[in-house]
Amino acid sequence: MKMIKTVVCLATIAIFSMNMAKAANYTVGGTNGGWDQATDLATWASSQTFFTGDNLIFTYAINHDVTEVSKGDFASCSASNPLEPSHTGGSAVITLTSAGRRYFICSTAGHCVSGMKVEINTLASAPSPSTTTSLPPPPEPATPPPSLPPSPPTATPPIQSQSPTPSVHRPAPSPSPKHPHSPAPKVSPSSPLSKAATPVSNPAMPPTSTPSRGGSLLLPPAHAPSSAARSNVMGAVTAACSAFVMMMFLNL
Repeated sequence: MKMIKTVVCLATIAIFSMNMAKAANYTVGGTNGGWDQATDLATWASSQTFFTGDNLIFTYAINHDVTEVSKGDFASCSASNPLEPSHTGGSAVITLTSAGRRYFICSTAGHCVSGMKVEINTLASAPSPSTTTSLPPPPEPATPPPSLPPSPPTATPPIQSQSPTPSVHRPAPSPSPKHPHSPAPKVSPSSPLSKAATPVSNPAMPPTSTPSRGGSLLLPPAHAPSSAARSNVMGAVTAACSAFVMMMFLNL
């Protein structure tokens, strides 16, 4: 049972707190005034806008009270028929639960006539701010930059094929002989020869051609021999000639 009462109390407090959070609190007479005879309460009330759920906070001296009356009693400053019991004790909080006009006076004699009364005009609940915010219009598409004309293609000069340079083959110079050729010595026979005889060939000598009739014996050119070889060759040639002459005489 205690648990149920506790839950109900907490729920009531929560609802009241939510209403208080949504509602606005107004100190009657403003920050520079109050619920008294010196404050221009009518001017203060006309400068405010009240909605259902708002709270009126009355702060006053102990010789004052807050009494809600009808429109007629408000005009005549009569507290004989109050709508609710008077609020005393120096402070009171009154919630504006419905739309319309409400009238409050101080029931102390002479205070209402002195201006200690106020008329509150309550409007319907303030519209809750719309949760859907209007989206800004989509930005216009950016103007594309003007397209530049295509650049003309760069002409590439044709690559000239290089004709191969004809290679000139020069004949290699014939090697010069290390030893100059010297003609063989001419041998004149002592007597004319009737027949040509083939001379005896010397293995150390190159073959010689057969001399023509009545002509001289011609030897092919040979490399120039050294002085010793030249002496040997001369000796051999002389011996061959002597043998040839002797054979000729013997044949005669």
